[in-house]
Amino acid sequence: MKLLAIDTATENCSAALLIDECLLERELECARGHAEHILPMIDALLAEAGVTLTALDAIAFGRGPGAFTGVRLAASVTQGLAFGANLGVVAVSDLQALAQRGLGLQPRVDRIAVCNDARMGEAYCACYERRGERAEPLGPERVGTAETLAGTGAAVAGIGRGFAAYPQLADRLGVAVPPGWERLLPRAREIAQLAVPEVCLGRLLEPEQALPSYVRNAVARPSSA
Repeated sequence: MKLLAIDTATENCSAALLIDECLLERELECARGHAEHILPMIDALLAEAGVTLTALDAIAFGRGPGAFTGVRLAASVTQGLAFGANLGVVAVSDLQALAQRGLGLQPRVDRIAVCNDARMGEAYCACYERRGERAEPLGPERVGTAETLAGTGAAVAGIGRGFAAYPQLADRLGVAVPPGWERLLPRAREIAQLAVPEVCLGRLLEPEQALPSYVRNAVARPSSA
């Protein structure tokens, strides 16, 4: 399998290229300027592996939630590359990717709460459980304050910069945050890992279906009641 994965939804701008069992990656943490870095990263990976875009089986991308500009960038770059190379697309949740990273770091953890900083006093949050080698969702992705996110799920460990920005989240969710996990961000590496089964099963999106997921938009919509 030949799979390219990219992510620009958070401060971590990253790309990964999976060629069978070999994974190459590039990443750079930066507050802004992801658009200047992601395409050179992709070019470098393809050159290192000696493959072209048209030789790939699919492109995976972090669909969010995350920074609006970053999420849109990943979707638009994926659309452009996929259209040009006639490739299918896999959209992967950035929260799920971070959960996958955490479960890979701690094999004894079976349930994990992911909280990424959403700014404006809020965090993006979702809970996941280990099923085989994958982090699978226990409920929907949510956005809110520490108070409104209480009781999101029955996780035992926490991961993500939402816990650094809002330390009270750990108590509200009833989780322990292992040292350093409050600084971790999603990566293209885990996005590639999560996309592999979708590619194998042929569950690919058309390029125009590579759309961002903001979460905050849905939550902010006024109730019709």
